[in-house]
Amino acid sequence: MGDHPADCLIACDPATGDPQTLQEVHLIKRLSRSPAVVAALVAALLFGASTPFAKQLLRDVSPVLLAGLLYLGSGIGLGILRLVRDRGWQTPRMSGREWLWLMLAIGFGGVLGPLALMLGLMSTSPATASLLLNLESVLTAVIAWAVFRENADRHVVLGMFAIVAGAVLLAWPRPHENAGLGGGALLIACACLCWALDNNFTRKVSANDALFLAGLKGTVAGIVNTGIALALGATLPAMPAISEAMVVGLLGYGVSLVLFVLALRGLGTARTGAYFSTAPFLGAAIAILFFGDHATPLFWVAATLMGIGVWLHLSERHEHMHTHEAITHTHRHVHDIHHQHTHDFPWDGTEPHTHPHTHEPITHSHRHYPDIHHQHKHD
Repeated sequence: MGDHPADCLIACDPATGDPQTLQEVHLIKRLSRSPAVVAALVAALLFGASTPFAKQLLRDVSPVLLAGLLYLGSGIGLGILRLVRDRGWQTPRMSGREWLWLMLAIGFGGVLGPLALMLGLMSTSPATASLLLNLESVLTAVIAWAVFRENADRHVVLGMFAIVAGAVLLAWPRPHENAGLGGGALLIACACLCWALDNNFTRKVSANDALFLAGLKGTVAGIVNTGIALALGATLPAMPAISEAMVVGLLGYGVSLVLFVLALRGLGTARTGAYFSTAPFLGAAIAILFFGDHATPLFWVAATLMGIGVWLHLSERHEHMHTHEAITHTHRHVHDIHHQHTHDFPWDGTEPHTHPHTHEPITHSHRHYPDIHHQHKHD
């Protein structure tokens, strides 16, 4: 054992019995964050890409019905994937509190949010709506920091505002567009608040099966929005348009939401929301590359701001002495420094694996983020 504090042994690898030093734990945490960052950015890419494709479908489908079909594509598609993966239907074991958080997330994000948006769009210009939709990421972060006490440092705050500023520039109304505010704008702001609450509620259950969470949300939202559209007199389009909408929904809403949940699990709500806020830029880039849109000077300024914001988040370094309280939960894991438990069932050593496990209290210091294992308070 070395003489320096950084060389102090703090754990043993359960598979080999070899000690893990603090440097090794730092490396583990850096590597464990990388998939979460990638998941958040790919989620933004898929969601951003869905926008220009969905716009093409609006020629044949009403907005409310299109929202329903997109969500239905997400719910049905992810449900089929779960059936294939699990070789049958399996409901994850969740506590009563987790079911409550999930129902709240679905109610606000899958039902009230889309409904408020569609009602708001009826009396609001597209330019104003695009600007107001940037409220979601801001409200998500504010709720995460103020209500759920998620930690934030200067890098994270500045990075989030740089990304949001870029999104605002992308949505800034052109001279010939009407950007006036009215009652519809208030409804769109309410929709953003609903989705911000949804993001924070979903974080509470993000340790559970992401396919199940996203699939259930898509199914409920799809049924509700489709029902509202049909009640308002909308008619179903031809089968090719329905199929296209559902495929776009599966990728842009379903797979995107699965990745968003995985990012929540590893990064926390505010950071995931900030990365996901790059979706408008990614959607605009796809529209330029594939649909003949033109890149304006504001597009390149927005790209620069978003690049700075992402860099600020990636360069964040948060490290201090912290205490893990005892907790029992279920998620996919490997036996790293935070998973030093025994098994009450035959185990062949395969990792990663999923089963209910208990974390004993531990106090230590290393670089970390507000993931599902680091939701402690800060002085």
